[in-house]
Amino acid sequence: MLATPLLRSRELPTLDYTSTRDRFDATWESPLSTLLGLGRAAGADFVEFFLERVNYISCLAEDDAITSISPRLATGAGIRVFRGQTDCYVSTNDLTFSGLKAALEKGLSILGLQLPSPGAYIPEINLEPLRDYAVLRGKESWLSASSSMREMGEVLLDANARLQEKATHVQSRRAVYFRDWQEVLVASSDGTFARDIRLTQSVGYNLLCADGANRASIGERAGNTSDPNFLRTWDYTATAESVAESAGRMLYADYVESGTYPIIMANKFGGVIFHEACGHLLETTQIEKRTTPFMDKKGEKIAHENLTAWDEGLSTDAFGTIDMDDEGMPAQRTLLIEKGILKNFIADRAGSIRTGHPRTGSGRRQSYTYAAASRMRNTYIAPGDFTNEDLFASIEKGIYCKKMGGGSVGATGQFNFSVDEAYLIENGKITKPLKGATLIGEAKEIMNKISMCSNDLDLAAGFCGSVSGSIYVTVGQPHIKVDSITVGGR
Repeated sequence: MLATPLLRSRELPTLDYTSTRDRFDATWESPLSTLLGLGRAAGADFVEFFLERVNYISCLAEDDAITSISPRLATGAGIRVFRGQTDCYVSTNDLTFSGLKAALEKGLSILGLQLPSPGAYIPEINLEPLRDYAVLRGKESWLSASSSMREMGEVLLDANARLQEKATHVQSRRAVYFRDWQEVLVASSDGTFARDIRLTQSVGYNLLCADGANRASIGERAGNTSDPNFLRTWDYTATAESVAESAGRMLYADYVESGTYPIIMANKFGGVIFHEACGHLLETTQIEKRTTPFMDKKGEKIAHENLTAWDEGLSTDAFGTIDMDDEGMPAQRTLLIEKGILKNFIADRAGSIRTGHPRTGSGRRQSYTYAAASRMRNTYIAPGDFTNEDLFASIEKGIYCKKMGGGSVGATGQFNFSVDEAYLIENGKITKPLKGATLIGEAKEIMNKISMCSNDLDLAAGFCGSVSGSIYVTVGQPHIKVDSITVGGR
């Protein structure tokens, strides 16, 4: 049998590939391997193609009406080219062979590279057999099995009716749901060839209550990454009761007095503080910018010895769970901090090339219009050896932060976060509700003040914005004690 003749550059315009257009499957191997070989022949050290199809819809109910239904369909590809430690990124919504070739050529030219001469041979890039997580995990039917548009509206209106029943002094009620279905295919010059389907869903409430000058706003949201029946099984009655109860307590709460206090932060979304104040500073994008105080601290103590923290993509159904990252690397578990000692950073391919830290399956992006970057997945403080009773008993006067709100974080870890639901702690007991609290601090200081971690780890859905767009993440922790922190109030 004669060997397949080598492809020459002059033959590229005559090639005719017939890849499946409504699905990313093995028929994409030939055109992508040819384009990857073309990029290598032009002098690129590494080339990656990221193909994406999206079917997204959101639905908003305000009071007793559906006020917004927003669908979005998108298809496109991103091409990343490396030359040494320098890279560029080009995106296109033209998935024909000529369209992808034109985008590749643009990327090469930005790095000062040119397509090879007509007589040059194009090296063959041997891609692995398609690693298809969609098929392996039975994800092909997820989109068709999800809730219909009519069903979304019916559930949200019924949920808002329950909220009206449970709450008093209601000013406004909002229930919102979205479903984000995504199919991705990654092919790169190191042989990576992998496909996945993701189904991310979220639903939640926001309740505003008012009585004269008194105001209270409470929200609660749940998220899921793999269950088409997620909206159908949402227990909105129980959620309405929880939200209404919190709003009722906060409506007439006293304002907190400014000062420095020991605090207890609740589990679940309380983990947003670690995510923002520490997690981002462990991403290699921060090391590249030299904006993290932890960049040269690997193997050293950066937190209290009672604190251990993880970042991973494996927890069942969690909002940041992925079978592979957006560079085709399988998900894994990364130990960030062990008993206060910094063990690992969060690294994508570019971050690994530029900093030397190993990839952790953390190359993530909002869509094909963004290059992947080092991003968190499910990030949380591990359960400790204490009980909640131990934490409260250790505080003579302090604040219990039951539900966190929004906030901001500076480039090097300075942060401030509002607390939507807080309570005064006196002699180890919760005594009265407080409102208007804001937590103010700095990452490298606060990490050493988290002295006690309870054993009740729980996770919560979140959204994270950074250089590669907005992505879905999980935050989490058990109840934790912070020995002292500045609390802004009145």
